[in-house]
Amino acid sequence: MELQVKIHIWNDLEIVKETIENIVQDNIENKMDSYLKMFDKDDVECTLELKVDKNKKWTYNASLAANLDNEHYHYEREDYEHLDHLINNLFKHLKESLSSK
Repeated sequence: MELQVKIHIWNDLEIVKETIENIVQDNIENKMDSYLKMFDKDDVECTLELKVDKNKKWTYNASLAANLDNEHYHYEREDYEHLDHLINNLFKHLKESLSSK
């Protein structure tokens, strides 16, 4: 399996880009690893695309789109004060969807 991870952030969030990348990597390696194993075949392509920005209230909005072996998942959340809670919540929903397979 080849997993491509794409992270898109709003310009004002450039200072926390590394933090966002670390949270995503932690989710993939430590929380999603057993769920992603079911896609671990030679010819399988998987992508995770995270978009994070700030809204007018200066809280965070984000979306997570996953294409795992041509199965599509999409989650959006708004108005989170903490980036880690927001990103972890998106991955939690993906994990729950995969656990029902």
